[in-house]
Amino acid sequence: MIKILYIPFQNILCNSKIYNVIVPTYIIKKMVNEKKAHIIFIILRISLALIFLWAFFDKLLGLGFATKPENAWILGKSPTIGFLSNAVHGPFKEVYNSIAGNLVVDWLFMIGLLFIGLSLLFGIFMNLACYSGALMMFLMWTSLLPPENHPFLDDHVIYLLALIILKKVNAGDIFGLGKKWKKIKLIKEYKIFQ
Repeated sequence: MIKILYIPFQNILCNSKIYNVIVPTYIIKKMVNEKKAHIIFIILRISLALIFLWAFFDKLLGLGFATKPENAWILGKSPTIGFLSNAVHGPFKEVYNSIAGNLVVDWLFMIGLLFIGLSLLFGIFMNLACYSGALMMFLMWTSLLPPENHPFLDDHVIYLLALIILKKVNAGDIFGLGKKWKKIKLIKEYKIFQ
C-alpha cells in the first residue's frame, strides 16, 4: 500500500480568496527516482542557471540585449534604474520607483544574480540559491502586477515554482557537486548552506 501525503505547495490569490494548491509528496519522490526525471531536472537547473548568469553579464557588460553597452554596470551605470523607474506598474509602483538606482539595491541585485546562477550551475548552496531566487522572482512579479497576459501568472511565477521544485528534489545532487558539497563538515552542520 502506498501512503500518499499531501503537502501545501503554493498559495494562490484569486478573486480575493486564497486557494491552497497541493501536490502529493509521493509524486515528487517518485519523479526524483526516475532517470528520465533526472534529465529533466538537470536541463531545468542548467537552463535557470544560464538565465540568471546571462542577466548578470548583460547588466555588467552591457551586451546589447536587455542592457545597452552605454548602460553597463561596469561603466558606473545602475543595473536597476531602467526597470524600476520605467517598467514597473501596479500597486507597488511607488515602492519600486523609490529604490531605483539605489547603490545597495544595485549590489544586492547583481550579487544575487551571480550567486543564484553559479549555485544552480554547480549544484551547491542550493537551499540559499533556490529560496533567494524564488524571493527575487516574487519581488519581480509584484513589481509587474497585474501581469500583462494573465490575471495572476507570468514567467516570474513559473521560475519561482521551478526553483522550489529544484530545491525539493535536491537537483544539485543530480549531475552537480551537491552530494560532495553536503559531505563537508561545515555544510552538514548548517543545512541552509546545502
